[in-house]
Amino acid sequence: MNHLDPLISDLALILILAGITTLLFKWMKQPVVLGYIVAGFLAGPHFVFFPTVTDIANINIWAEIGIIVLLFSLGLEFSFRKLVNVGGSAVITALVIVVGMMLLGYAAGRLLHFTYLDSIFLGGMLSMSSTTIIIKAFTDLNMRKQQFTTIVFGVLIVEDMFAVLMMVLLSSIAVNNELEGSELIYSILKLAFFLITWFLIGIFVLPTFLKKARRFLNSETLLVVSMGLCLGMVVLASYVGFSSALGAFVMGSILAGTNEAERIEKVMQPVKDLFGAIFFISVGMLVSPEALVQYAVPIIILSLVVIGGQIFFAASGMLISGQPLKIAIKSGFSLSQIGEFAFIIATLGMSLKVIDGFLYPIVVAVSVITTFTTPYFIKLSDPAANWLEKHLPEKLNFILERYSVNASAVQPENTWKRVLSVYLGKIALYSTVLIGIILLSLTWFLPLMKELIPSVWGNYIGVGVTLLAMLPFLWGLTMKRINSRKLLTLEENKRANQVPLFFMVIFRFFIGLGFVVYFLSVAYSQRTGVLLGVVLFMILMLLMSKKLQRQIVSLEGKFLDNLNERELRRTGKKNNLVHNMHLAHMEVNGECAFIGKRLEDANIRQEYGVNIVSIKRGLKRINIPKGDSRIFPGDVVSVIGTDEQIQKFLNAVEPEETVTADQNQAEERFEFDRIIIPKGSFLIGKTIAQSGIRDKESCLIVGVERVDGTFLPPTGNIVLREGDMLWVVGTKLRIESLLR
Repeated sequence: MNHLDPLISDLALILILAGITTLLFKWMKQPVVLGYIVAGFLAGPHFVFFPTVTDIANINIWAEIGIIVLLFSLGLEFSFRKLVNVGGSAVITALVIVVGMMLLGYAAGRLLHFTYLDSIFLGGMLSMSSTTIIIKAFTDLNMRKQQFTTIVFGVLIVEDMFAVLMMVLLSSIAVNNELEGSELIYSILKLAFFLITWFLIGIFVLPTFLKKARRFLNSETLLVVSMGLCLGMVVLASYVGFSSALGAFVMGSILAGTNEAERIEKVMQPVKDLFGAIFFISVGMLVSPEALVQYAVPIIILSLVVIGGQIFFAASGMLISGQPLKIAIKSGFSLSQIGEFAFIIATLGMSLKVIDGFLYPIVVAVSVITTFTTPYFIKLSDPAANWLEKHLPEKLNFILERYSVNASAVQPENTWKRVLSVYLGKIALYSTVLIGIILLSLTWFLPLMKELIPSVWGNYIGVGVTLLAMLPFLWGLTMKRINSRKLLTLEENKRANQVPLFFMVIFRFFIGLGFVVYFLSVAYSQRTGVLLGVVLFMILMLLMSKKLQRQIVSLEGKFLDNLNERELRRTGKKNNLVHNMHLAHMEVNGECAFIGKRLEDANIRQEYGVNIVSIKRGLKRINIPKGDSRIFPGDVVSVIGTDEQIQKFLNAVEPEETVTADQNQAEERFEFDRIIIPKGSFLIGKTIAQSGIRDKESCLIVGVERVDGTFLPPTGNIVLREGDMLWVVGTKLRIESLLR
């Protein structure tokens, strides 16, 4: 007998159990993520009545791949542009949650007589909601098109970015027993540099690459290319000290701005479902009945702290950021759990040997309990919001509504604010590229040139090539005119104060000079860097040719074109239009009731309350469609409306494909059967055309076999006889009707 690797047998066990439990949970109309956790418990080492997984380490590797794929898929739906659109609300809410839950978790730990470090780490574990669990719950409950889910996704992504800083913070406290401010600032700058650098490179390179390769990208090659890009960014993020999940999300966000985003989502769906299931199964394996009994009181208390604290702080953050009360309550109920990041912090504390071993099973149990309760709290969010709106004092309700409306209202644009944002954006863009060139040169290129050319000329050549590479971006930073409509208004306005404009130009000039001086100071000496840097900087700016300037402007234009390539598609130009309406995108299902109808005949606005703003059909887009436009299967329709209106319209456009009745299954399944014409049948003496088998019974005769064994191909003029055997194709119910 051949030896079977434990990975295969373990995978077979967990997928069989997962298949059974998820079918059971589907039958009970419960979220399948709960079924995955139950399957993990049944396959884990703590349940002895079933075969147990023999190598949990292998399953954990697959589960890590599941987190990567889930975060990559989230990035595909949540681009950087959408993050900017909900950024203010997401950042404020995430900040309130993280700070509030860390303080609450620390206080709960001290009340439970945990040590100082245990309590600090506990606060970190309880401060992060689970991205993967919320994504799965929203998908299972068919709620991903609602307005509040977009804001929740924004909060989750900001929390993931805070998580990187929290790892540095907790590590510093654990090692030094105090907070190292310089290390924290360095980590923030490092994270910002990583995100900006790869955002710039990805936006500039990937859309162009996908356009060039589009004719070669079928489903197979697109899946391979997408997963290769995702895992490549994961490796790069891990190499520079960030989490693999962050790398996967960054690559997904970059690809979300390309024209291939919808295709990538579709080919990634089966991969995401498989590895996502394995991740949730691995969480279920960590459930220990002994730990649940031994630490029952702390587990119950901390579970209540997580649920109550997350709901309170998330709803408060949403209200502070200007979201309506209903959106705030629904968001708070959705974030009422902890997830995979709690395990990462617990593992960090265990590896540093600064937390007690009992804390890990407690956190796992709290995570599993809150994971179980999440779908139910999401379902309860709408009734809870409606109840609270009715029972709040009328004056308080009015104040909250007025505050929300004012926060979401379109404010008059401040000219100076707009000009400053444009200037800072240009400075950040070019500075990031220059920092990248300098770091690459100092860490790799200059040492390589010194090794290849041992004499002093190796260093000279390396410095010269680096300065030439920096030249176009130095000009863009210091000399390029910023073509902003608001800036031109200020320059043309003689009454406007021109002094700030002058100092802006000087500020850009000195930043560029600083980059040159710093690079030469590191390459040679500080005195040489200052003297030589000033001279070379002036010469380089004077020698900058017009042809090179035009090329820089062209590169910048290409970058902006790639950035806005998908501006009005899946992401929408601005998702949050007013405080209670938003933009949603949905694909028309073949079962849609108004397929082929003109919009003016479908009465969509009157019946559903939504406004259709665009219809995408293949590569063609119909913006602001007229009344004679029609909707066909496969169209991507963009609509504006409230949550209730969009959900109602979504049910009509994308009805769920559920087959529950035996009659429907029998009606849809085709079969190949034979019928013998009995004595006295009404078919005797009729031709096939006259029998009505095709027209009335919707069955097809594919052959007629006589009693003597002769087989006749079917034609309309064959006369049927007693004892003829008819070979018929049709649905099960139609054939049964024909037999009767």
